[in-house]
Amino acid sequence: MPRPALLVIDWEPDRTAPEPVTEQIVDYMCRQISSGSWPIGSRLPSQRAMADAFQVNRSTVIAAINELADYGIVEGLHGAGTRIVSNTWSLMLPGAPDWADYVSSGFFKANNATIQTINRMEFERGVTRLGTGELDPRLFPRDMWRRVAGEAANEIDALGYPDPEGMPVLREAIVAHMRATGIDCEPEQILVTSGALQALQMISVSLLSAGSTVIAEAPSYIKSLQVFQSAGMRLAGVPMDGDGLDVAALRTLVDGRDARRGAVLYTIPTNHNPTGITMSEARRRELIDCCEADRLPIIEDGAYQDLYFGDGDTTRNVTDTATRTSGSTDTAPGATRTPTPLKSLDRTGMVITLGSASKSLAPGLRIGWIVADRRIVHRLADVKMQMDYGASVLSQWVFARFLSSGLYDEYLTGLKRELRRRRDAALDTLDRLFGGMAHWTTPQGGFYIWLTFDRPVRIGRLFQLALDRGVLLNPGDIYDFEGDNSLRLSYSYTTPEEFARAAAVLAAAARELGA
Repeated sequence: MPRPALLVIDWEPDRTAPEPVTEQIVDYMCRQISSGSWPIGSRLPSQRAMADAFQVNRSTVIAAINELADYGIVEGLHGAGTRIVSNTWSLMLPGAPDWADYVSSGFFKANNATIQTINRMEFERGVTRLGTGELDPRLFPRDMWRRVAGEAANEIDALGYPDPEGMPVLREAIVAHMRATGIDCEPEQILVTSGALQALQMISVSLLSAGSTVIAEAPSYIKSLQVFQSAGMRLAGVPMDGDGLDVAALRTLVDGRDARRGAVLYTIPTNHNPTGITMSEARRRELIDCCEADRLPIIEDGAYQDLYFGDGDTTRNVTDTATRTSGSTDTAPGATRTPTPLKSLDRTGMVITLGSASKSLAPGLRIGWIVADRRIVHRLADVKMQMDYGASVLSQWVFARFLSSGLYDEYLTGLKRELRRRRDAALDTLDRLFGGMAHWTTPQGGFYIWLTFDRPVRIGRLFQLALDRGVLLNPGDIYDFEGDNSLRLSYSYTTPEEFARAAAVLAAAARELGA
């Protein structure tokens, strides 16, 4: 078998760029490999030759190769140097079909490698999920579930296809729930979906045109999804401050790029994912006024609306006031007033609000909903019937009973008390382990703390180091429009003791990388 030819390097890092030279080299090599310019099985030049080609010290090359080895991209073979390797054995077979052509041609774009790793490792035993967007399964209300499931067994006598918009009993229960939050609506304005993510998918394929611009907070949950990009849309980010989305920056973006045509704003005003920030009341009204003036429709993601526990204490945040969380309540500690949904301020029907049982009760129910104009509900119901003929009847019935019986509100009271306890313990842990190293937000509900290192840290390397030690992170750049030196941390999935142990591993790894 002929010896593979050595690869040619005709590039040098930019020493004036803000990105560290090591990371530039890693990015360059990844581009060469992913493009096929450096085929799988090829042997890298010697470390000395690479150092000469890149015009860097040999230690820099070693660091870059080590990072690529951690990712599983290269492998050192005894006596044969370092080669580019693949775990897809079929690609190595002579005459094998190039499945990459088929995989890349589908409608849905692939998640990036980090997100795919996160999705895979969340199901591995022995891994602590320090950034996951899910409740601790140990908080599931088993006794309530047994009661409701027993009632379902006694009362449901058939499981046929549901109404396209959702079962009437659930739509009516959701209306009552929405009215309690301040949204005045009717059952005809409710569409039941198989989770809030499906709602975004339906909106992307039926209400928005290819080439439209979806504007979102930077960072934002949808940056970690491909749902809008798969439908041919562009994403644009708007910065945030302690009060939420920067409306002045939004106005500049819309006016400067003439983006109002075919554009829509996606926002998570309450318990924002990933930062944990809750938009202030004044900012909400300013945002509505701006969008009405610019005729910019709004998709309001209320997935975490029910998990706002409020807190008058924002002094524990070690950030300055520019990044301190600001919620709707300025009352004494212990008094909670749920933030005003944007939909309740909507005077023109420009806001579509999404709700979900996934974050508050059980992701496995796959129940979400849309609150919108009747015409929009009718259009989306037709699309949903083409997708799956309606959400699970059993799941719809169960959630309807949770809502109408009062069990859901009773459960939320205890859940929010526990989330506040875990939030407080997590903040104590961060004070102890990361003081002087990073700053972070203080959420008033939801799951997330947004931690940003004070000095540049190679987040990709940190992700792999932590994973090697049994801690799974959610890097900030999977949510942002550029590198942000941040992490999304979650206190919802772990006990305070588990969070503290995992955070200690994270702090040690960060210090190794110079944080």
